Amino acid sequence: MFHIGRLSTVDLEEEITPEESLDYDNSENQLFLEEERRMSHMGFRCLEITRWVICGLIGFLTGLIACMIDIAVEKLAGYKYLAVKQNIEKYTELGGLSISLILWAVLNSAFVMLGSLAVAFLEPIAAGSGIPQIKCFLNGVKIPRVVRLKTLVIKVFGVICSVAGGLAVGKEGPMIHSGAVVAAGVSQGRSTSLKKDFKIFEYFRRDTEKRDFVSAGAAAGVSAAFGAPVGGVLFSLEEGASFWNQLLTWRIFFASMVSTFTLNFFLSIYHGKPGQLSSPGLINFGRFDSDSVQYNLYEIPLFIIMGALGGVLGALFNIINYWLTIFRIRYIHRPCLQVMEAMLVAAVTATVSFAMIYFSNDCQPLGQDNTEEYPLQLFCADGEYNSMATAFFNTPERSVRSLFHNPPGTYNPVTLGVFTLAYFALAVWTYGLTVSAGVFIPSLLIGAAWGRLFGILLSFIIWADPGKYALIGAAAQLGGIVRMTLSLTVILVEATGNVTYGFPIMLVLMTAKIVGDYFIEGLYDVHIKLQSVPFLHWDAPPTSHWLTAREVMSSPVTCFNRVEKVGRIVDVLSNTSTNHNVLIKSKTCLASSRLSQRKLQLKDFRDAYPRFPPIQSIHVSQDERECMMDLTEFMNPTPYTVPQETSLPRVFKLFRALGLRHLVVVDNENRVVGLVTRKDLARYHVGKDGLEELHLAQT
Repeated sequence: MFHIGRLSTVDLEEEITPEESLDYDNSENQLFLEEERRMSHMGFRCLEITRWVICGLIGFLTGLIACMIDIAVEKLAGYKYLAVKQNIEKYTELGGLSISLILWAVLNSAFVMLGSLAVAFLEPIAAGSGIPQIKCFLNGVKIPRVVRLKTLVIKVFGVICSVAGGLAVGKEGPMIHSGAVVAAGVSQGRSTSLKKDFKIFEYFRRDTEKRDFVSAGAAAGVSAAFGAPVGGVLFSLEEGASFWNQLLTWRIFFASMVSTFTLNFFLSIYHGKPGQLSSPGLINFGRFDSDSVQYNLYEIPLFIIMGALGGVLGALFNIINYWLTIFRIRYIHRPCLQVMEAMLVAAVTATVSFAMIYFSNDCQPLGQDNTEEYPLQLFCADGEYNSMATAFFNTPERSVRSLFHNPPGTYNPVTLGVFTLAYFALAVWTYGLTVSAGVFIPSLLIGAAWGRLFGILLSFIIWADPGKYALIGAAAQLGGIVRMTLSLTVILVEATGNVTYGFPIMLVLMTAKIVGDYFIEGLYDVHIKLQSVPFLHWDAPPTSHWLTAREVMSSPVTCFNRVEKVGRIVDVLSNTSTNHNVLIKSKTCLASSRLSQRKLQLKDFRDAYPRFPPIQSIHVSQDERECMMDLTEFMNPTPYTVPQETSLPRVFKLFRALGLRHLVVVDNENRVVGLVTRKDLARYHVGKDGLEELHLAQT
């Protein structure tokens, strides 16, 4: 029950079908070589400077978007919680608190309805965190509409509505997706959605360049969310990018720094403190004081136990969410049903929160140094507030911060235990709804709750600071769900300003990953598999050396001559799902042994990138069908090839390391006998019965 097994047994009614693979390898045809020969040394230097400028723009715009999201959520959530708080206080004295419950549920449902309607009916790809889709894009899979301007607008609007609507979600995943969309748009110097071409950055209109900038955008999103520039770079390296180089590292770090600075600068202006860049990011966990940052050697085994517990709970989260996602794919695939489910979850979240606050008798004194944003008295005595309301009657980020920093005695064990169970169930149900939402903050909140509970129970045996164990629990829970190690360690260290806990956090995350991987994969990998996307991991399956290129390749191969009749080219393209027809659209052919008037250049291909028109939209007359087209200067004369006896791991390593779209397979006489595509490699994995073959979406 703990293994997904062969996904081919899952009968999904709808699959997200990627159009094709991206091509991260340069085609060294005559046009490419001629352009490179014409470019001077100064031209290459200018291109490198332009890359830095683009990364700066990416960071600036990502930080600006993060600032807008933060202000909008703060305002909307503030108005909502203030209205509900005043209503509760009014009806606590008069009776009829059910009206307050209805008001809370209606406000939650209204916000979530707006966000879900936009996602379900306008841009479904904007649902969720967007991290699995960006991982696939950086891996080389072309996911339709994932980096379009429309997706960005719906993503930003959706996450504002989701967080303001009180769902168990966070802003960090959508920020990563938003940064990636910004990068894809800025680096191309135009908007295909708005049909506006600014005639700048034209050289970068190809898959390889766009991939590098999208990596920078994802890192800038992490940096803006957590105030962690180094963590953003490591996240992009560990969790996102499949291809990397040293120069790219510095450019990505620059984009992350600009993103964090931009966010802090504009937030300082908004809060009336220009120049005081104190807020580290969207998710401000606060700084730990000097008394709570120490740990002892005897606590190391306790941290390992917490890591193992986080791995088990994370695996349980992923397993439940896996089956819930299958149920949604089968039965809740209509947009209207998806919106209704999102509204139901919003109403249930408000109801559960209200009920737990109502029945809680955990009252704490309201001191002068109290930092609660919306302290709720309810049935507590004067000068006291309901402690359960601190966890539920707040945005998730503020709740995490209170669990980290509130003094000992703020929460009793029963409150934390009940909250952990309830919020765990709500978070599992929420992730996968048709709304823009992240899983980082809900995971941290669940872990902080049971981590603080662990610290309180431990204090009966030895002295223990609950806030310290809340941080360790948060790391363990998030690591158990997403299985990140190095990047998450640095993100938490930067977000809390606490270098001392670097080693314990890394230890906890490694333990959580090892334990969680025993049961099921990380949450993002689970959703990638559920979408039947041909994602290529770092290495081929370890037991696949007996498979050869001949056995995995696609054949027979459709071939063209160097000089081919236009009619045959049109017929071949019409019978396949390809869209390589720039030559035909430009009517570049040899008619009566005379060349066409204008010679094509790489600029023509870049102008058409990335949305090439379908062959059906190009009219070719009968006379033009008889023309001959010379493909010599457009073809790649030196493609990568492998003998048909090459083992699968060697083919896999070559294909993935070079970012190929296809790999030519030749026989002993160097004749083309097949092509290895991404789908051919991704369908093999190691299962319970050894090497298994998956059925993936057609690409």
